Amino acid sequence: MDKDSKQALQVAKEITVKFIETGRISPGNFPEIFSSIYNAILRTVADAGQAPEAGRGDDA
Repeated sequence: MDKDSKQALQVAKEITVKFIETGRISPGNFPEIFSSIYNAILRTVADAGQAPEAGRGDDA
């Protein structure tokens, strides 16, 4: 597992725990919800790695 995948997994775990604590996730929908959260975070990390950094100009 690469660094981005590990970080996405950790963040997904933290978000999922918060959702469980607030009652938004139950044992019945955990697999579906966790997978959705993890994949959304992983896509976001991958997209951020491809996009140019904000506020960085090439004409400096």
